[in-house]
Amino acid sequence: MSKDIKSVEHSPKIHQRNDPQHVNDRTFFIDASNQSLTAIPLEIFTFTELEELHLENNQIEEIPQEIQRLKNIRVLYLDKNNLRSLCPALGLLSSLERLDLSYNPIFSSSLLIVSFLHALRELRLYQTDLKEIPVVICKNLHHLELLGLTGNHLKCLPKEIVNQTKLREIYLKRNQFEVFPQELCVLYNLEIIDLDENKIGAIPEEIGHLTGLQKFYVASNNLPVLPASLCHCSQLSVLDLSHNLLHSIPKSLTELRKMMEIGLSGNRLEKVPYLICRWTSLHLLYLGNTGLHRLRGCFRRLVNLRFLDLSQNHLDHCPLQICALKNLEVLGLDDNKIGQLPSELGSLSKLKILGLTGNEFLSFPEEVLSLASLEKLYIGQDQGFKLTYVPEHIRKLQSLKELYIENNHLEYLPVSLGSMPNLEVLDCRHNLLKQLPDAICQAQALKELLLEDNLLTHLPENLDSLLNLKVLTLMDNPMEEPPKEVCAEGNEVIWKYLKENRNRNIMATKIQAWWRGTMVRKGFGKFGELLKPRKKGKTSPKDKKGKKDVKGKPGKGKKK
Repeated sequence: MSKDIKSVEHSPKIHQRNDPQHVNDRTFFIDASNQSLTAIPLEIFTFTELEELHLENNQIEEIPQEIQRLKNIRVLYLDKNNLRSLCPALGLLSSLERLDLSYNPIFSSSLLIVSFLHALRELRLYQTDLKEIPVVICKNLHHLELLGLTGNHLKCLPKEIVNQTKLREIYLKRNQFEVFPQELCVLYNLEIIDLDENKIGAIPEEIGHLTGLQKFYVASNNLPVLPASLCHCSQLSVLDLSHNLLHSIPKSLTELRKMMEIGLSGNRLEKVPYLICRWTSLHLLYLGNTGLHRLRGCFRRLVNLRFLDLSQNHLDHCPLQICALKNLEVLGLDDNKIGQLPSELGSLSKLKILGLTGNEFLSFPEEVLSLASLEKLYIGQDQGFKLTYVPEHIRKLQSLKELYIENNHLEYLPVSLGSMPNLEVLDCRHNLLKQLPDAICQAQALKELLLEDNLLTHLPENLDSLLNLKVLTLMDNPMEEPPKEVCAEGNEVIWKYLKENRNRNIMATKIQAWWRGTMVRKGFGKFGELLKPRKKGKTSPKDKKGKKDVKGKPGKGKKK
């Protein structure tokens, strides 16, 4: 059995042990996930008191008959393995409440075993290649509260699904429904329906019967209209209608007083529906790619908004109404026609993420520098005008963690980037950079430095002092130091090269200093004098000294 399997005893203080053989038979929880197991270790079945077992993300191909020994098991996760069939013994686990078989190539006929698990409350079968749900599952499992069927090939639900009267959550995303499953409209306890990424063309009026519905996901379908009866779903707080064919929203939805999140991106609205301004409880609003030219004046009422996406519209300026949204934390204005930001932008004191990519700024919008809480700034220009500089005042954004300035015409970076203590990601791809400032080596929080497709020939010699730097990209640069072949080998080889090169330079400096000192000590004069060009016929100071000595010395054969 793998030594990495973790066991904990059921007690107020959690204990982890490496070898479950040394844990007494009162073990209630074992985690053997992510261990590359090809079979379930038989030692696990000796823990008869076990209640929760995690075996997900291995390569297990079968479930042994010994599984029936786990009479008390309530939670069993077997997702992301290689199971094709289920052994009959699995159906004997009468206490099992939560079962996950997702991402396994299970034969549909084998799923009949699941129908014997009468205590089951949660069943997840995501991406198991299902073309239909076995009817016996709907007939026999009367306590299901969650049914996960995302990523299959379902076109309809069996009519027996109406027996699931306790069902609270159903996930049918990425299937092949063309018609809304009418059977869901009689499951009055439903709180979450996820039908994203199907081909549904209409929602029935009977949807209004689901008065307890809280979250309704129907993004990426073919809906041209919504039923007015949706207003009867009075508990609705999340509604995702993105990427449909909507031109408007029924006025009756004004009655939905608990709305906190609505997705309308990718529809044909052309203007903000008036009723949205009535949902003052909204926290998240997606209006990207909806054909907007402006915002309504009443938009400023959405004072609780934290997330606002207005990207891919036709805005030629940043609407002033946005500056009244004091709680805004994320603002997406990418791919519009904005050329200037309002000076009032600084009033967004909680803004952490700002997207300005693909607009028409003639120069860096310095209004951004008043956003002291900003953590991520996107101002790459994949279309429209190109920025030629980033101001040194960028250092005012001391909270900034990620800066994306790709696809511009930058020839240099501000030295002040080195004095930004929280900067972790710097994306400078596709610019005209010829060199990096040495000060970049002081940005010790840096984890990613993206530099491909520039004009760089050298790297700062101390770049390897960035101990947290994990990603460095240098493709499509005319690199000389380090050479291209070194850069292609990755960070470790680059760091080694920089270190060796630095050591060579230090040694050369020491040798040069030693030589200078030696020359001076031997009487050749100051080093500066040695470097001066000698005039013809002139001798060195040493030569002059030597001649003087000779002149004062008695000649051979002469008396003193």
